[in-house]
Amino acid sequence: QVQLAESGGGLVQPGGSLRLSCVASGREITSYTMGWFRQAPGQEREVIARIHRLGIFTYYADSVKGRFTISRDNAKSTVYLQMNSLKLEDTAVYYCAASSGGVVEAVAATKYDYWGQGTQVTVSS
Repeated sequence: QVQLAESGGGLVQPGGSLRLSCVASGREITSYTMGWFRQAPGQEREVIARIHRLGIFTYYADSVKGRFTISRDNAKSTVYLQMNSLKLEDTAVYYCAASSGGVVEAVAATKYDYWGQGTQVTVSS
């Protein structure tokens, strides 16, 4: 079992930045592809970034490409999501998740085995 705990959400103005953290416990995360998802009210949960278990490859949704950066520090069992140039439409609950599958295949929520509780990000002026 892997337990995931997100932190770092909050209220930020458009154009601002936030860094989310996801700390894992229970098992080593080096065996897992890690992903960040978000879910806005009335919308489906979407994967916005994912990272290879060793951090070699990263993938982003078009909606965040060039603004968000996913990274991981396996020694600290932590995955990060640096979010810059935030927009109103980035408002959502953000979740981190762990997948035992490869990073190429981990494109949907159904591919992930463990989830955090989520952290709210609100972008508002």
